[in-house]
Amino acid sequence: MTDIDALMRSVPVIPVLVVEEASHAEPIAEALVGGGLTALEVTLRTPAALDVIRAMSRVEGAVVGAGTVLNVRDLDAAIEAGAKFIVSPGLTAPLTEAAIERGIPYLPGVANAADIMRGLDHGLTRFKFFPAEPAGGIKALKALAGPFGQVRFCPTGGITEATAPDWLALKPVLCVGGSWVVPAGTPDVATIRRAAEVAARLRAA
Repeated sequence: MTDIDALMRSVPVIPVLVVEEASHAEPIAEALVGGGLTALEVTLRTPAALDVIRAMSRVEGAVVGAGTVLNVRDLDAAIEAGAKFIVSPGLTAPLTEAAIERGIPYLPGVANAADIMRGLDHGLTRFKFFPAEPAGGIKALKALAGPFGQVRFCPTGGITEATAPDWLALKPVLCVGGSWVVPAGTPDVATIRRAAEVAARLRAA
């Protein structure tokens, strides 16, 4: 199983997906993987989300994870659906301990030093900085990362194609989460593939 560090280093952008219809899942995943983005975060924000994870997992080359995982019940449902990694908006002891016990790569959200310290207490060093822009943006992350030299981040929340390179230029940032790659609504696979191709080239210079 790929660990969370390797997953974060595999792509500059992890698409954050809110998919309303399971029938859209495979075309979206095929377009993203074809464009060079292989790590896909399916948020558990729609009734179809677990079926979307199952469908996307059938696409060759896709590493499909679950986002918006709020508790152990969500965690187990996502794993049963085939999720290969787990992303949560915050960090709680029960969810963290369950993810570690189940051996699944886990990326919890943090917004302050106390969150990071709780994660470190559980042996975690990779986090989602969320919500990235509302929490203070690049300036805030620079300050937050200072005391934690071993920690690396995937900023998510309010990041765009235009601002992603600025985030990726930061040493503590391995990748960013982005919802811009796949807009809400009926998917236009050609547009999604083009957006994925651009996003896949966003590695910082």
